[in-house]
Amino acid sequence: MNLDIRNNTLYFGGINTVELAKKYNTPLYIIDEGILTDKIRDLKENFLNKYDNVKVLYASKAFLNTAICKIIKKEGIGLDVVSKGELYTALNANMNADDIIFHGNNKSIDELKMAIDNNISRIIVDSMDELEDIIYLTNKLKKTTNIMFRITPDVRGKTHDYISTGQKDSKFGIPLESIIQACKIAIDSEYINLKGLHFHTGSQLFSNESHLKALRVAFSIIEDLKDETKYTIEELNVGGGFGVFYSDDDTEMDFTHFTDEIMELCEELAKKINIKRPKIMIEPGRWIISKAGITLYEIGNIKDIKGIRKYASVDGGITDNIRPALYNASYTCMISNKADEESIEKVTICGKCCESGDVIIKDAKLPKIEKGDILTVFSTGAYNESMSSNYNKLLRPAVVMLKDSKDYLIKRREELKDLVSRDLVPEFLQNI
Repeated sequence: MNLDIRNNTLYFGGINTVELAKKYNTPLYIIDEGILTDKIRDLKENFLNKYDNVKVLYASKAFLNTAICKIIKKEGIGLDVVSKGELYTALNANMNADDIIFHGNNKSIDELKMAIDNNISRIIVDSMDELEDIIYLTNKLKKTTNIMFRITPDVRGKTHDYISTGQKDSKFGIPLESIIQACKIAIDSEYINLKGLHFHTGSQLFSNESHLKALRVAFSIIEDLKDETKYTIEELNVGGGFGVFYSDDDTEMDFTHFTDEIMELCEELAKKINIKRPKIMIEPGRWIISKAGITLYEIGNIKDIKGIRKYASVDGGITDNIRPALYNASYTCMISNKADEESIEKVTICGKCCESGDVIIKDAKLPKIEKGDILTVFSTGAYNESMSSNYNKLLRPAVVMLKDSKDYLIKRREELKDLVSRDLVPEFLQNI
């Protein structure tokens, strides 16, 4: 992470974090473009350039705005989207439709039509109902669409239940007992081009075990489909979920821990059933952007409950980082203006929202904390801004991007007028 300490002050991306807080106010999201592009180039060097017939797709749910889309496009990788809004953002940033795939377990007819109309490269079909909707739309439009089926591989990743996605009892994917039937329907449909299968076993994974188990399940389906229909699957999307370091509880593995063994097993299984190895796609999101991001807060009121706990409130909370409240996510932090000072006390960093669960970090080890200190929370690039809200009518933070020791505003801070910009007053209340 591009950090250094000068004169007791934390610098990120070559820029003084305390000065950034003064310039843009807090809470403030910061993204270091250098870290972001280094991650993508690592994927290029050790996956795209290492293996033939592979593709990387950035999982846009981690964090997406126009500037991020431009970087993804510039670096030459693809994008996965899960909603009309994400798709609109990508197209508005002039992303190539051939580099976009469309996920989601409950795509609306409007979303599917938008994807088909814009020639999105792949729609990842998540259910039999969705398959029927796509057949209806493609027949109506007389337009061929490429699809992949998301399977439920009945494999549980070693992660929090809320971010485990491959188990049998999952809202995602087509159950194994239905997948051959779904493939046959797609193969027989006039305007459907079945390209492949997709699975995802969970997020924040530190072992490749669930990927490899799911891979065997996928190849079993590929073999059965080949035997029954002579149809050979051309593509296999193995998802992402590569874990990253947030705190000492995490043992981060290099992404090649996943990709190298995935590719080795793919070659072995393809050879075993006598097919050409399918095109392999991966979907890292968190792994690409998490460490590129930090969040700056200003310390407000401090409460020392003697013998129990010391609380320090910040000017944000679950509205800009819901992950600790949602599934006990952990983070590390530092006081930006006391970066060289010894940690002498345990402090629980809490937010300003009216919820007891609005706690960002429990028992952080910090120097003597004071009102007005600037707190930096690390590895907040993923799932912080993208999950932000206006709970308690708090304003969502600005986002600043750093490049070559310069700072650029890439998303403005919300203003009070934004909070009521979509409100409408019915006629019977107009004169009140």
